[in-house]
Amino acid sequence: MTDEVGVVTGDLTVSTIREAADRARIAVQYTGADEWYTLTGSPAAVPPGGLAALHDEVLRSVERGGGAVSP
Repeated sequence: MTDEVGVVTGDLTVSTIREAADRARIAVQYTGADEWYTLTGSPAAVPPGGLAALHDEVLRSVERGGGAVSP
């Protein structure tokens, strides 16, 4: 689920970028496209496991589908 266009499906690229105050911006794009879309609920708190743990959690959620949002 994205803020800009709602649900996106298909071959997607996920980006998780650390921001200030232990928050991370999460965005998705159709692989190879120019436009990025904000995953609903982003920015998210970076968990104790770090940015990589957050990214892995987001990937699992997006792969499950069903309108995934940021944890």
